[in-house]
Amino acid sequence: MENYDTVVAALSGLKAKGYTLDFNIAFDNITCNEKGLCLNPDEFEITEVYRFEGETNPDDEDIVYAVESKDGSIKGTMTSAYGLYADPVSNDMIQKLTMHT
Repeated sequence: MENYDTVVAALSGLKAKGYTLDFNIAFDNITCNEKGLCLNPDEFEITEVYRFEGETNPDDEDIVYAVESKDGSIKGTMTSAYGLYADPVSNDMIQKLTMHT
C-alpha cells in the first residue's frame, strides 16, 4: 500500500490504479451519482484506506477509502470526515467502514 501525504495525492494515486468513480456515503449505502449506482455494504469491499489527521486544524481530518464491487467491475473512491464532521451512517455501514480504519 502506498503512503500519501495529502487527500488529493491519495485520490490521484487511486485514480491511477483504476479507482475512477466518486462514491458518497448515503446513510445505509454508497452512491455514485454520475453513474446512478447504489451499493449496499454487502455488495462492496474496501480495498485500501488512508487516514489523514490535521496537525493543527481538526477540519483537515479525513479518511480516503478505495472501494470495489464484489465482482470487481466497479472501482472508485470515497472520502469521509470523522469526529464532529462525520456523516450519519447506519450500523451496517459503521461496521463496514470501521473494519478498515
